[in-house]
Amino acid sequence: MTATHFGYESVDERDKARRVRGVFDSVAPRYDLMNDLMSLGLHRLWKAYTVMVADLHEGDRVLDIAAGTGDLALAFARRVGASGRVVHTDINEAMLRAGRDRLLDAGVVLPTLVCDAEQLPFADGSFDRVSVAFGLRNMTHKDLALREMQRVLRPGGKLLVLEFSKVAKPLTRAYDWYSFEVLPRLGRWVAGDAASYRYLAESIRMHPDQETLKALMQSCGFGHVDVHNMSGGVVALHVGIKC
Repeated sequence: MTATHFGYESVDERDKARRVRGVFDSVAPRYDLMNDLMSLGLHRLWKAYTVMVADLHEGDRVLDIAAGTGDLALAFARRVGASGRVVHTDINEAMLRAGRDRLLDAGVVLPTLVCDAEQLPFADGSFDRVSVAFGLRNMTHKDLALREMQRVLRPGGKLLVLEFSKVAKPLTRAYDWYSFEVLPRLGRWVAGDAASYRYLAESIRMHPDQETLKALMQSCGFGHVDVHNMSGGVVALHVGIKC
């Protein structure tokens, strides 16, 4: 057995994807509401900043990975216009359905595809931008996923990884209390699921910190990587440029 982590638990890496899928199957119906409650609405600002840094133009081609309920895909679609293309993908079908329905309610029709970030079904150099928001930490082989993202980008294309990261030291105690005491209770009251939100808190601690992720992206073929810390390091936006 090859082991990997599922939160703080060690599991067979062949089983991790199934267990992550179970978490998001459970949280999908209340995902947007929980995001607003958990982040006090800050996730909207983090995503708006990501869209600004993406610097999209009319006609650009964008791949949104772990796109879930479609916040970024919708914003990207409005930037690239009718001549551009945004592909809305997720490995979790329940999340993808919720996102597709939300996009349709907004009058936006995008290609929507269930796919694994570690085996992307797209040709080399297919996209000008690739984004993954709050999804990389759930992937079993982050290096394989990052290499796939690099592969499908055109030379000079940009990868945007928005993810929870390592908070500044003065915030650590308060952040840990909030993560392990408040979030599971909030998950139980609002979504009827404390365990999934405990996993989410644990998964954040197991994710590489800012400098480690930057080095990993560079080792996967991104010649230049910038790190944008937000909210005291609660989240970080890593921006990699393909050589």
